[in-house]
Amino acid sequence: MLRLAIQKSGRLSEDSLKLIRECGISFITSSLKLKTESTNFPLEILYLRDDDIPGYVADGVADIGIVGENVLVEEGYQALAVEKLGFSKCRLSLAVPKADDYESVQDLNGKNIATSYPNLLQAFLSERGVQVNIHTISGSVEIAPSIGLADAICDIVSSGSTLISNGLREVERVFNSQAVLIANDGLTAEKRELLDKLLFRIHAVQRASRAKYILLNAPNDRIQQISQLLPGIKSPTVLPLAEEGWSSLHSVVNEDDFWEIIEKIKEAGAQGILVVPIEKMII
Repeated sequence: MLRLAIQKSGRLSEDSLKLIRECGISFITSSLKLKTESTNFPLEILYLRDDDIPGYVADGVADIGIVGENVLVEEGYQALAVEKLGFSKCRLSLAVPKADDYESVQDLNGKNIATSYPNLLQAFLSERGVQVNIHTISGSVEIAPSIGLADAICDIVSSGSTLISNGLREVERVFNSQAVLIANDGLTAEKRELLDKLLFRIHAVQRASRAKYILLNAPNDRIQQISQLLPGIKSPTVLPLAEEGWSSLHSVVNEDDFWEIIEKIKEAGAQGILVVPIEKMII
């Protein structure tokens, strides 16, 4: 059985559980339980503090884990990373009081900065030749300037609303983060096989999340032109319609290119375009 460690609460926990469920793995969650076992896949889930997950995986208490990249790098466990998962994206940023003048990171020389990520902050500042006094605190970092503890802060930012509500403004991006899957480097062959099976499912879910399945009708004399505009996995599927001279084309389009492609195929003569979400995509 593979033992997976995830954050016990918060957005990263919710996103991690959503991914596992989308992989077809069933389990029962409870706020009173710190672990649960899947009913249809050899997987046990441990609910832990995010800061503890890299250490638990490195020590072999958990075989794999899902954790924020910021935590992984801050704790010095980058070697455990297996896969970037593309969700729970955020950034570690420097912020100063709104009223403060700020032109560049050099303005922070000699200042007091509060953060929960001293290693990432120190690396960022050292690269730029800036020396500050770092005050490491475990929570409520945003309040530090208003109570006189620090001149600026370095903290995780998603929307930026927390900074605004505390009278701060973001001035420097220190580190971009997202959820990553990590694994113990001493997994047995059996557990490595289970991890490979899990990764196969994750990749299928990830591909599907970035793609749309489209169906359209087109005159037969426009099929070649429209087909060249549809990348698909290999080439579009073409099926004759009951109405003579017309066919239906089926293809997969990357979400990033979706609207541009739709506009082009419509101009090329496509009609009745349907767009369908994809649950899984295996290639």
